[in-house]
Amino acid sequence: MILRFPPIVMLLVGLALWTNPLLSSFCHGQTTTWDGKHDTSIIKLTVVYFVPADRNPLVDWRDRVDYYCARIQRFHQREFQGQSRLDVTVHPTPMVSKWTTSELRRGDANAIFFKTLSEIDQRLEVGMANDDGFPIVLALSDINHRPLDDFFRLAWKDGRAEFEGIVTGGNHFPGSALGGARATYLADRGIGWGLVSADGWRVPYRGSDCVIYHEGLGHTVGLPHPEPGNRSVMSRAQYHGWINESWIDDDQKKRLGWKPTEPKQDPQIELFTQFRARPEPPQPQPGQMATLKLDVPDAATVKSLRARFQTAIDGPWIDVDTSTDAGEAHPIELGVFDRPTPVSYRVDIETEGGREQLWGYFQVRDADDSPPQPIEFKSDLAKPTVLGPAVIADPPGEEIDLLDGLELDSCFKTGKWSRQQRAIQSNKQYGVRLELPYTPPPQYRITVVAEPLDVPNGLLLGLRKGDRRFVVLVNHTSGRDASTALENVDGKNVGNDTTFIGDLFKQNRLSQIVATVHGSGVTVTVDGRLVIDWKGSADQLSLSDYWKTPNDRSLFLGTYDCAYRFHRVTVEPL
Repeated sequence: MILRFPPIVMLLVGLALWTNPLLSSFCHGQTTTWDGKHDTSIIKLTVVYFVPADRNPLVDWRDRVDYYCARIQRFHQREFQGQSRLDVTVHPTPMVSKWTTSELRRGDANAIFFKTLSEIDQRLEVGMANDDGFPIVLALSDINHRPLDDFFRLAWKDGRAEFEGIVTGGNHFPGSALGGARATYLADRGIGWGLVSADGWRVPYRGSDCVIYHEGLGHTVGLPHPEPGNRSVMSRAQYHGWINESWIDDDQKKRLGWKPTEPKQDPQIELFTQFRARPEPPQPQPGQMATLKLDVPDAATVKSLRARFQTAIDGPWIDVDTSTDAGEAHPIELGVFDRPTPVSYRVDIETEGGREQLWGYFQVRDADDSPPQPIEFKSDLAKPTVLGPAVIADPPGEEIDLLDGLELDSCFKTGKWSRQQRAIQSNKQYGVRLELPYTPPPQYRITVVAEPLDVPNGLLLGLRKGDRRFVVLVNHTSGRDASTALENVDGKNVGNDTTFIGDLFKQNRLSQIVATVHGSGVTVTVDGRLVIDWKGSADQLSLSDYWKTPNDRSLFLGTYDCAYRFHRVTVEPL
């Protein structure tokens, strides 16, 4: 029987599919990003090992990166049953930054995220989503947001090296407050950005692979944290186990376009899901045998087994005896350690169903509350003086988020301003401005992450020094080379002694502008590059009538002949 519908019905169905990409994805059997804008039936993930200029890459960095890539690929395959395919490319060499560790750490965790991903983005030129797949860039950084010995899990506090980490029942999990993992989904560009700091991957804590997927594959396609929280990979999985012990909630997968199917019997996926290698006891004492208890599928016959461990992140991997009888997986005796020490381990197993690898970590301790101490402090902890704000020229106070709770309807504004989820957006028009309900202290730092949506033209930060208002004008073109300057200095606008000539912005690419108002002047950096360093007094500054707003004590944002999306506007009192 052939059903025939009236033309108007067919037209309405067609319009629904055309205007609702999420509905269209269900009809065509493809997965999409959370908002339905981009096809994710193929995801192209580029993984970069990012190393500051003053650091040496890990000797075995590629082994560690490849391990995590295999883990998240297997998990993605299991969760989506082929409806979304994850292709992973590892950048062949460590990407050595142009910035040193202390330069990267200037600012908060958001700043280090943006600086890292901006540099990678500019050097790799990863394109927008297309028929080849949805692109994601994931940085595995060699450092944390703040100094931390991630192998010993120690940080300086009040002149002492104290434990800084998450441990439950002797099991160690990633998630230090000094870490700084971040991710974002850039819908308009059709790309995802993720960063996992050293705490999340360099040392294989139980749950580190969950962090890799959570930031690198979850938030980068728009997946939120589920409510209420649970042990899924987009919630608290990293605090409970390896990624094979976790999942993605079905309702989240359905929102992405996944269709429930009867899972096929796959010995490799079964091995991935069930294989575990847990230390027994979880936290052995010196002189006590450290053993790994293995879990394998019930019917699996072990063909080969290999186990290794190391007691320093830059130390050798030591093989241990893993002889098996009649294809069984007996507990592996790693050995007896004569003193407190951290231990990383890795186990390779082959059964008739496939091959799998699992990494883990534990600590040998004299007592539960007595973490091991290194013989000598290296890297981050070698010099306690570099801790925290000491690496920043002007130590900040508590950061204030000026976009959080901002009510556009109650603010003075010209032009058209709109809310785009957490960001705010201006229209393309001359003289657009938005007054922010905030009066800054005498010395402060304002950080703005902005994205030009048109061919870039002027972006303005309306600031205040002393009792004078002025603007930082960035990337003003108007038919000539781009100029950046303070307006007005001694009554002069663009062209004064603060003027920097050169393009700083690119359409649809995020940039970070940091302006610091201090006692002796004003400095401005764009994407970490110093473009203005003015020394002078407040009475040399002024604001033209063109840019004035009603409250002469408030900060404001301005745009000129270019629409901008503002992803972040924060102030740190100094």
